[in-house]
Amino acid sequence: MGIAFDYAPDRPEHINGILNSLDRYNPETTTVLQDYVTQQCEDRTYDCYANLALLKLYQFNPPLLRDETTTNILTKSLTVFPSPDFSLCLHLLPSYILSPPTSSQPQQQQQQQQPPTAANPAPGDAPLTEAVQKLAHLNTLLSSAKYAQFWSTLNSDDLYADLIADVGGFEELMRVRIAVTVGQSCREVERGVLEGWLGLQGPQFEHFVGEVCGWGVDGTRDMVVVPVNKENEAKGTVVKEEIAWKMGE
Repeated sequence: MGIAFDYAPDRPEHINGILNSLDRYNPETTTVLQDYVTQQCEDRTYDCYANLALLKLYQFNPPLLRDETTTNILTKSLTVFPSPDFSLCLHLLPSYILSPPTSSQPQQQQQQQQPPTAANPAPGDAPLTEAVQKLAHLNTLLSSAKYAQFWSTLNSDDLYADLIADVGGFEELMRVRIAVTVGQSCREVERGVLEGWLGLQGPQFEHFVGEVCGWGVDGTRDMVVVPVNKENEAKGTVVKEEIAWKMGE
């Protein structure tokens, strides 16, 4: 039997009390859940259920929305890919945040839009919109297994550095998740390819592969060898089909 969606081993008791009562819909609990997001970022824990509850409170109470907390939730959700957590969080955000930049919209569509207000800023004009779209781009690269491009994109803009600054050990967590995915699908990987996927080279790469992952490096072939596991083991399958024939009298 799988792990329940709302389970988090490191969840404090007072947070658990909020999530399992009507207090999860009480705006006064917003600050408590925001502090809990900060705690997750600092101690490298993760609680998707609590984070979704906070985003739902933001949805019901737009004036309470905090940009930094929202982007921290999205950034934390990236660290557990390939789970759908990022998409779950994304779809609880206000629609204007998910809209493309104003400049990319047809002129006629822009003219039909209502004048922007504090409660409904123009698409693409708010800093939060740009931040969310950049994080969504990272999620797309991860979902497409474009890991080398993920690292080059992450290092291409100072805004990315700002977005991940609050999430302790973000890069290490991402490398672990990428390594888990690679270990489930590969038995051997060229060293140069894996260096690009992990964003590491030289001694740092060798330490991560050997000490963290427990993989071996074949220097003669310049290959990284992944031990056999139940996910990457090639197994033959024999399909047996029985066909019953009924002869007419």
